[in-house]
Amino acid sequence: MKTIKVDLPEKLALEMESYVKGGWFSDEAEVMRVAFQEFIRHHRLELMEKFMQEDIEWALKTKKAAQG
Repeated sequence: MKTIKVDLPEKLALEMESYVKGGWFSDEAEVMRVAFQEFIRHHRLELMEKFMQEDIEWALKTKKAAQG
């Protein structure tokens, strides 16, 4: 598993700590994992469309440069 260091605003850090102390999560790392998983789940289609559009734009520019 990869470890990532994240700086959080104090208010967000306190809120995360309250979820752990309240028993909702086992530790802060679990809060971050779940938050990231939920972000990905909610934005997966949007992110995929954005990446595909960028790939298409790159391919069209490359094709145009090769022709011109």
